[in-house]
Amino acid sequence: MAPVHVLDDYYLAISFLITLGYQAVFFAISVIFKTDQFNDVAGGTNFVILAIITVAMYGEHGARQIVDSIFIMLWGARLAGFLLFRIIKTGKDDRFDDKRGKVLPMLGFYSFQTLWVWTVSMPVTILNSPIVNRYPQPAFNKATDILAVIGFAIGIIMETTSDIQKYRFKQTHQERGAVCNKGFFAWSRHPNYFAEILIQFSIFMLAVTPASYNYVHGGAKAALYASIVGPIFLTTLLMFVSGLTLQERPGAKKRYEKGEGWNEYAAYLHQTSILIPFPPALYKKMPVILKRTLFLEFPIYVFDPAKHADQEAAQRNAEEGHN
Repeated sequence: MAPVHVLDDYYLAISFLITLGYQAVFFAISVIFKTDQFNDVAGGTNFVILAIITVAMYGEHGARQIVDSIFIMLWGARLAGFLLFRIIKTGKDDRFDDKRGKVLPMLGFYSFQTLWVWTVSMPVTILNSPIVNRYPQPAFNKATDILAVIGFAIGIIMETTSDIQKYRFKQTHQERGAVCNKGFFAWSRHPNYFAEILIQFSIFMLAVTPASYNYVHGGAKAALYASIVGPIFLTTLLMFVSGLTLQERPGAKKRYEKGEGWNEYAAYLHQTSILIPFPPALYKKMPVILKRTLFLEFPIYVFDPAKHADQEAAQRNAEEGHN
């Protein structure tokens, strides 16, 4: 079977159009039926569809293309499945309480989700494209291949396990202020985020192998290296947009002001790495300068009660708790 050339030799245009159309369908469903049941599912399954289409369009399937496509399909399917299970159990997603059924807010969400899927899929999309596969491919036994497979395996196991651990903890600890410090969460406050970042950089490492060993040249080599924008984009979202910045300081502020297990949570913050898994006994003794730099606990995440809290509200809630 000859390779299919569509719009460009990088498959970037066709992958964008497929993503745009797929997200448009779910956007229409969410607005017409005023539901948020499929918002996140639309993102996870979109990764699966792009991988299947791009690997199928190129006639000859090398091991690296197949493995990397399977990796992103496994990750996307797992993500979609878990989020669907969670929303079925909870009934709704609180993030969409002020957006549900509204055209413009939902248009904004699906537009961003389109960009997210297309960008994060880029390493696999380009790896599967004619611009790369017109060159002879290296055997699937390079050091980067091995590291990528190990990294992906660790990441997918950690992400799956931590999601289950967090879900079970919430089901068994209904009391206000309970601190999830079990399993992977004893070593990292956000092990699922760390795992997700590890997965995406592993997928990129596998994709960039032909360029790393100079099997491809020119536009193919440049495109493979440039596809690092995918894992960087996801990492930026998790660390500075929709992940840590929305959970760390705001979460600590809420606990402090409402008096919901603040002392236990403050101890947890002190002894548990924000992202990179690390033994709590060692992290607890680590100098602050290393926590703020090497371990990525940047000042924007740190909660200082004197600077960031409503002291009157905290005092009022503390008094009500004693009464």
